[in-house]
Amino acid sequence: MKEKYKKYLEQDASFDKSTMIGILCLIIVLAGMFGFIYEFIFYYFNSGMKEWYWRGGNFLPWINIYAIGAILIFFLTYKKRKNPLYVFLVSAISTGILEYIAGWFMEHIMQVKCWDYSKEILSFGNINGYVCLRSVLIFGLCSLLLMYVIVPFCFYLAKKMNKKAFLIMSYTLCAIFLIDELYNLIFARLFSLPRASTIYKKLGLRYLYFN
Repeated sequence: MKEKYKKYLEQDASFDKSTMIGILCLIIVLAGMFGFIYEFIFYYFNSGMKEWYWRGGNFLPWINIYAIGAILIFFLTYKKRKNPLYVFLVSAISTGILEYIAGWFMEHIMQVKCWDYSKEILSFGNINGYVCLRSVLIFGLCSLLLMYVIVPFCFYLAKKMNKKAFLIMSYTLCAIFLIDELYNLIFARLFSLPRASTIYKKLGLRYLYFN
């Protein structure tokens, strides 16, 4: 196992194009689910451990910005993965910029505010409520988990599984999450269809709203 991990750090992966796309699909799924779990737990503590909130606007437990951030981190740091400090710093800065842009876009273009660090715990150094020191530090730490645990795990699966089975699994999982995202983000709005948040609120799930 140590030799395989050492190989991961020292030798670039040599997957064919379809397998590499499958690996990226798996990263998208795992990162989006990780983001949902993180926010689900964080906002429980943020509420004083009194309420659980469903985060994201999808039927499935998945948040798109974490998936986008994971792909960004992978491409920015994979070649420098032997340097954890580089991975941490570049990831913290790049995801902080991504979060600020996404927060601004959501509020000013989409007319919805999905988070506001000025109203949350541990919000030191927040900038307009879109980003704060705690968020970039956590994203930096999570980048280490991504590059030194999740990515090697995805590489391992791609090597050990039958190629066809791996591609079917990764492509199908990613497609399911992306269809869920596209439905709630675009089609439900265009065709006045019930969104996940509407249905879940009727079922008694709580959502956070920021003014």
